[in-house]
Amino acid sequence: MPHAVTRLRFPHPLVLLVGCVVLAAALTWVVPAGEFARTQDAASGREVVVPGSWRSVPPAPVGPFGALVAIPRGMADAAEVIFLVFLVGGGFMVVEATGALGPLVAALARRLARRELLVIPACSLAFGLGGVLIQMQEELVAFAPVLLLLTRRLGLDRVTAAAMSIGAAVVGAAFSPIDPFLVGIAQQVAGVPLLSGAGFRTAVLLPAMALWIAGTMRHAARHRPAPEAVEDVAGAASAGWRQAVILALVLAAFTAFVVGVLRWGWGFNEMSATFLLMGTAAGLVAGLGLGGTAEAFVTGFRSMAYAALLVGFARAIFVVLGDGHVVDTIVQGLFTPLAHLPVAVSAVGMMAMHALLHLPVPSTSGQAVLTMPILAPLADLLGMSRQVAILAYQYGAGLADTVNPTNGALLAMVAALGVPFGRWLRFAIPLAGLLFALGAVAILAALAVGLA
Repeated sequence: MPHAVTRLRFPHPLVLLVGCVVLAAALTWVVPAGEFARTQDAASGREVVVPGSWRSVPPAPVGPFGALVAIPRGMADAAEVIFLVFLVGGGFMVVEATGALGPLVAALARRLARRELLVIPACSLAFGLGGVLIQMQEELVAFAPVLLLLTRRLGLDRVTAAAMSIGAAVVGAAFSPIDPFLVGIAQQVAGVPLLSGAGFRTAVLLPAMALWIAGTMRHAARHRPAPEAVEDVAGAASAGWRQAVILALVLAAFTAFVVGVLRWGWGFNEMSATFLLMGTAAGLVAGLGLGGTAEAFVTGFRSMAYAALLVGFARAIFVVLGDGHVVDTIVQGLFTPLAHLPVAVSAVGMMAMHALLHLPVPSTSGQAVLTMPILAPLADLLGMSRQVAILAYQYGAGLADTVNPTNGALLAMVAALGVPFGRWLRFAIPLAGLLFALGAVAILAALAVGLA
């Protein structure tokens, strides 16, 4: 008799993250505890490790209850991001309750009739630019409600919405020539001039974005749900000046968000306050009143609770590994063997090791200050330029964010868009594999041309 074929189901993201926390706790019992000495780096203004200073420290294994305690501690550590997710969701739920977005999305959909797929390169390039400039990830949750309205109206599925937003932004950051977090900090710590190698990075960025956009369009063409009508909320904002003012408020919020990040150095708290103000003003302009506006905020908080929880659960993994003093040991174990390999193998190996390290260290800037003080001297020893070592870090850690289950921003965004994480991985892994191959070719080309 033929055997029934069943598709392997990916675990629920919360189950996956709890499993990762348990695994991290188990590692603290078997991986030797150790630490690097650290010093303040004048160029980057951050605390960096001292090369060759790794030493054993007394074991600090994390028990079962300690692993559970790490989850609320992770939520506390990620509080600013979690509050951003909640307040963005609340603010946009108010705007959606006013009915102002429906007519705008419907008008855009009419303009794109029979050309729906054109929205994919347009959105991908816009969000990819956000990744190139400021490594935009957590901030993208603000766009989830609009993306859902637009893709539903155009007959595009939710995976496409995620791919042309968070996916495009991650790819843009991974190949960015100027991102201050992914490139700038690494160059500062490694003692390499800022913006050096920008021409080479831009030359690789272009085919990388083209590859991601082509993959997204191919998926969208194969998965076309029936377009949905965008319903206006009865009794909400009246047409005319109220609707225009609400849309102006939304535009003003996004403008303040971009200018605040780029010019005023805003963090998550300032962004959260911006969307809180936007939602409150929109509700009052629409005539919802204080009570109606508050109710819409509560509905938005409810809809974003799952996405916000994922951010905190993901942060708990690093909390456990930090408590067990094994992160530095993992770094030492991953990168020390590369010193004995041929230079080309070592360079590509650095990229692979950075991708693996990004699981327990989901912060790209944190990974830079942890690894570059070790890898910059190693690159000198191997006869490899430090710029190539930075490329290996950028491509490895940056591209890992497309599929990394400990990346809270990715989990929050796909959750906000209603995409099961297993379904996202089935889409993203093949494209990520092609982009990793492109990164490896770029690293070998950088070695061949002597990029410095």
